[in-house]
Amino acid sequence: MDSDEELQARARALSSPIRLRILRLCLHRPRTNKEIAQTLALNPATALHHVRTLLSTGFLAADEARSGNRGAREIPYRATGLSWSSRVPDSAPVLVDTFLQEIEGLQPAEIEVWRLGVRLNSGHRAELLGRLQEVLDDYVRRGPDEDGEATSIMLAHHPDRTAD
Repeated sequence: MDSDEELQARARALSSPIRLRILRLCLHRPRTNKEIAQTLALNPATALHHVRTLLSTGFLAADEARSGNRGAREIPYRATGLSWSSRVPDSAPVLVDTFLQEIEGLQPAEIEVWRLGVRLNSGHRAELLGRLQEVLDDYVRRGPDEDGEATSIMLAHHPDRTAD
């Protein structure tokens, strides 16, 4: 069982859109700090700070070091998947901010969006959210398809204060 201190450190690690984007980058293939910094337009020292935070909390793991350009030692990092099962209170703002950063520059036709308004009692709401969680968990357990394309899904549930 994780200590309260470990849980707090993990929650802090997942409170940054940059760290969430690093986890997404390293989900399907390991990336070096240099690759992470270049992809996210970060200073390498800034990227390394975030990588070290994710390493120390178990969200990233270091693969075996390799030789890069000019023989430099590079360490590729990969996401462990721990973030999927880590629940962070009040995470909606950081998740929405991360989503907005990740879709920046995409064409509208590249983003599929569904929006549904329903009126549900607490039992049916719990059932709907539970079924959605089961579907997502099923795909997480399956692992990546070798011939698959990296894709992201964000679902949001909220009360509709304007409908009453």
